[in-house]
Amino acid sequence: MTTYFPILIKLAIGLLALIIQINIMGKGNLAPTSALDQVQNYVLGGIIGAVIYSDTITIFQFTIVLIIWTMLVMSLKFAKQHNNLVKKLIDGQPRVVIERGQVRVDNVLRASMTADELMFKLRTQGIYKIADVKRAILEQNGQLTVIEFGDDSIKYPIIYDGQINVDVLEMVDKTEDWLNDQVKAQGYQHIGDIFIGEFIDGEVRLVAYHKTQS
Repeated sequence: MTTYFPILIKLAIGLLALIIQINIMGKGNLAPTSALDQVQNYVLGGIIGAVIYSDTITIFQFTIVLIIWTMLVMSLKFAKQHNNLVKKLIDGQPRVVIERGQVRVDNVLRASMTADELMFKLRTQGIYKIADVKRAILEQNGQLTVIEFGDDSIKYPIIYDGQINVDVLEMVDKTEDWLNDQVKAQGYQHIGDIFIGEFIDGEVRLVAYHKTQS
C-alpha cells in the first residue's frame, strides 16, 4: 500500500489543480475555443500523466511544477484579455476566407485549409454556392462563420473585453473615432469601460463592466 500512496497523493493534487484552474480561469478548457485553452489541456494532462508514476519526482516538486504552470497560464490569460496584440499572438486571429462571393485564396492557404475543407464547412451550414456568401470568416478554433447576402446582422461584437474589434469596424465602414463618440454618447468615458459592444440594425448596444455609468 505504501508503494501506491505517493501516486494517490500526486493524483489528488493533480485533480485539485485541474479543478482550481477551471474555476479560476473559466470553463474554456472544458470546451476549448482558443489555442491557449488547448495547450493548457495538453500540458496539464502531460504533467499529471507523466509525473504521478515517476519515483524520481517528489510530491513537493510535482506541486511546485503545477503551481508554476497555473501562474504562467493565468498571466497569459490576463495579458491577452488586456492587450489586443498579445491576444493575436497567443490565439491568432480570424481570417476572412470569402469576401462578397470571392474566395480569398491567400487567407485560405495561410490557414492551411484545402478547397475541399472549405466547401465541406460551407455545406455543413447548408450553403452550396460560394456566390451566396457575403463574408465567411475562419475562427481561431477552426469553425467557419458565414454571413450570406441579405443577412445584414453582424455576428461579431464591435467591442469585446474593452478592446475595439477592428475587423467589424471595417465591415460596417466606421472609424474608431465614430465608435468612441458612440460610447461617450451613452455615458461612458472610454472603450475600456465596455465589456461587450454589439452593432445591431445600425445601432451600437453596449454592456459595461459596471452597471453604473460614469
